[in-house]
Amino acid sequence: MKIGIDIDGVLTDISRFYLDYGAKYAFENNIEKIAKPNGYEIEEILGLEKDAHKEFWRKYDEFYTKKIYTREFAAEVIGKLKKDGCEIHLITARKVKDEEWTKDWLKENEIYYDELKFTEEKLNYCKDNKIDIIIEDNTNNILTISKFIPVICMDTRYNQSCEGDNITRCYSWYDIYSKIKMISNRKEN
Repeated sequence: MKIGIDIDGVLTDISRFYLDYGAKYAFENNIEKIAKPNGYEIEEILGLEKDAHKEFWRKYDEFYTKKIYTREFAAEVIGKLKKDGCEIHLITARKVKDEEWTKDWLKENEIYYDELKFTEEKLNYCKDNKIDIIIEDNTNNILTISKFIPVICMDTRYNQSCEGDNITRCYSWYDIYSKIKMISNRKEN
């Protein structure tokens, strides 16, 4: 089985990062409040203009890309999937400029992968590479990709309304493992 895995929001908890570092950024820049805590991007969460959004990332991009914690048991479960014979494709919308930092971070956190792809065109990558299932947090990607292959939706505060055929919501990495086994067994029968 070929498994696609997103990085930000799936291997990491970008939602928590945005709230923690967004609140710090807001405090340091006299932004009165978090505008939309269930937003997807930092500019939506803080109600930032484009330039302020860029400033946020200028300040925190290196830290986030090099030092952010992985979700609990992500490396362990990916290792189990690999032992089970799965092919692991990390598919991220991160910028290619962050490739070396990302590779170093994956190595440091012992995240195994067969392929690492930097693209915002995740559906095309899944089709071109015959991905059997993808783990994703972005509502738009989930709804688009689920029309073609099963999607495991990593539960976050910003994707609560994301439901539909071919979408399985999961809450942790061992929950993901169980659901992949269940989906795999259904395909075999």
